[in-house]
Amino acid sequence: MTDPDEFFSRDTFARYSGIECIKVSDGTARVRMEIGDRHRNSHGTVHGGALFTLADTAFALASNSEGIPAAAINATITYMKAAREGTLYAEASEFSKNPKLATYIVTITDSTGERIALFQGMVYRKRVRNDQGDVTA
Repeated sequence: MTDPDEFFSRDTFARYSGIECIKVSDGTARVRMEIGDRHRNSHGTVHGGALFTLADTAFALASNSEGIPAAAINATITYMKAAREGTLYAEASEFSKNPKLATYIVTITDSTGERIALFQGMVYRKRVRNDQGDVTA
């Protein structure tokens, strides 16, 4: 497994956005974001870009959790409810995987567990050669 603390520490945009990593294991991740003024749009609700960033961070952690570099090739989000205050959570889980592609579902909820948004992303799993020249993935 890729060291999730090291991987997350290099994500300066997520940290700048106030996102915290809670847990990462093979194919899954959970992150949180305390809503602040910097996350609000002109309606006073959490900006869609902030929600996307929260989900994308969980997606990145989950898809890179198994030690194989993964790069997003597609991502979509559906916003179901506006959020205004409190803490938001994004939980990513692996939906399907083969040697080259993997798909993840990320659910964003508020502190009561109410669903705020649903995100789906696909990654390309990069081939990596080890010291002996063998290819992984």
